[in-house]
Amino acid sequence: MITKGQRINDRYEIIKSIGEGGMANVYLAMDVILDRKVAIKILRGDLAGDEKFIRRFQREALSASSLSHQNIVEMYDVGEDNGNYYIVMEYVEGRTLKQLLKKRGNLTIGEAIDIMLQLTDGMAHAHDGYIIHRDLKPQNIMIQDNGQIKITDFGIAMALNSTQLTQTNSVMGSVHYLPPEQASGKGSTIKSDIYSMGILFYELLTGVLPFKGDNAVEIALKQMKEPIPSVKKQNSNIPQSVENIIIKAPAKNPKNRYNDVREMYNDLKECLKEEKKDVERIVFKYPEHEADDTKKIPIIKKEEKKAKDIDVESTSDIVKEIPKEDNSKSKVAIVILVAILLLIVVSGSLILYFTAGKKIPNVVVPDVSGMSVVDAEQVLIDAGFIVNTETEKVEDENYEFGQVVKTEPSKGRSIKKGSLITIYEVKDDDDYIVEDYTGRNYIEIQTLLKNVYKLDVSIEKKSTSEVVEDNDAIIGQSVEKGKVLKEGDKIILYIPDNYDKYPDFVSESWTVDEVRAFCDEYGILLEVKEIENTGNYKEGTVIYQSRKPNDKIIKGVKLTINVAKGIPFQETEENIDSSEEEIENTP
Repeated sequence: MITKGQRINDRYEIIKSIGEGGMANVYLAMDVILDRKVAIKILRGDLAGDEKFIRRFQREALSASSLSHQNIVEMYDVGEDNGNYYIVMEYVEGRTLKQLLKKRGNLTIGEAIDIMLQLTDGMAHAHDGYIIHRDLKPQNIMIQDNGQIKITDFGIAMALNSTQLTQTNSVMGSVHYLPPEQASGKGSTIKSDIYSMGILFYELLTGVLPFKGDNAVEIALKQMKEPIPSVKKQNSNIPQSVENIIIKAPAKNPKNRYNDVREMYNDLKECLKEEKKDVERIVFKYPEHEADDTKKIPIIKKEEKKAKDIDVESTSDIVKEIPKEDNSKSKVAIVILVAILLLIVVSGSLILYFTAGKKIPNVVVPDVSGMSVVDAEQVLIDAGFIVNTETEKVEDENYEFGQVVKTEPSKGRSIKKGSLITIYEVKDDDDYIVEDYTGRNYIEIQTLLKNVYKLDVSIEKKSTSEVVEDNDAIIGQSVEKGKVLKEGDKIILYIPDNYDKYPDFVSESWTVDEVRAFCDEYGILLEVKEIENTGNYKEGTVIYQSRKPNDKIIKGVKLTINVAKGIPFQETEENIDSSEEEIENTP
């Protein structure tokens, strides 16, 4: 239990509770280091015990922290303290849009459009950064006394993704704004946020929600099937240009929605102009329920069991009738068939080229995007290509896990029959695509990979012929960019071993010019003192260094060396003791 005066991470001192929800409790706190008020949101309930959700939450919160916009609540920090997972955000004095609507009912057309302009401007910025909110609703939008809005809850909303229907305490607040594709379990895109904004715009103008029901499932079904009611029937003063925005934004078929948020923003700016008010009621180009045509897939393949556009009721009997043994045999048969086809394609290509004396024909690469990998391989093989046995894993919001995003060479290219084709498929949520970490701080990357992605990370030193100014910079990695790792997989980060410690300038008889060149390379401030040559030293060599051999090199620090001045001193039995004493006392 979080109490007043308690410190989170020994930094954020709780002042009071300012909100409770099904996913998190929100507290006003004081950042004792930066001496400023912050809002700290601490996860609660099942979410805090869901390891997969926590990993996704941390990953998405870190991503959202890069957003900087006047209409988005700034995220300062994310972490864990004694089992409390938290995010620290900008503290916004004001109330939520939901609280405003409860007090005011509906807003004026001007007020609603002003809020929507701010909302679409902020979301356009987020989408530019490839960040989808996925849970836009009045409860997640703060409005200040000056009318400025702030969008919040990016981290939690993005981590929840399509699991909202299982969160019993929060679903009724979210399902009213839930796009059909999310309600049916499909992936989210920027158009999913556009749908939610259309519902929100309707509520701002009317004070009521367009779809109601006794439970979340009933509301979700209405989101998928029923058209949005007319706002003009509730308020005849609303121009058709405004209603057209509310019709278009929450269209059932994503193809009928705005292509991006900026299109919606531009319509909002223009909709109250006199020449725009009396436009024709919008008519959709595509059927509204085109995306729900489940008869397009006559047979369910085991590899496609995660596809979320299949009608469960109509296919459950088919799945039961497929024996497990037959499935295994089918897999073996497919592998054998693919191998035979590959052999035929290669052999046929070679025969054509060497014996017939004819050119290998060009073939257009077919479009296999959206297919399962197995189906895509078959289509490409049938077209006469050789398919790379290893697929490349990528992130793409437009496709689901296991679906093909693209090929290389790409669709539509005319290339030689028998060419090698590589398939790019959507990675699993738990997969991590390795980046190029060269030049980045190894401590930062090690922390990210270990704590967020749960990888087994080790650091090793490696010699390099190149000059590396930052000794903590990564110069190599054991897993190359683009490869996919899962939790527990190993990766080695290499940091420079060359001159990460000071050499022994004295024993190795370095000259002052050599030391100066060394310091120039590594950003060390050098001070040279000439000392009378009281020992048997060659003139100009280093006889003392203020930084001991094997000390770690730190850029910008000062190094003092003493250099022998004059001809070497000739040792005799009388002066050996005195010369050694002088060297020992040299500063």
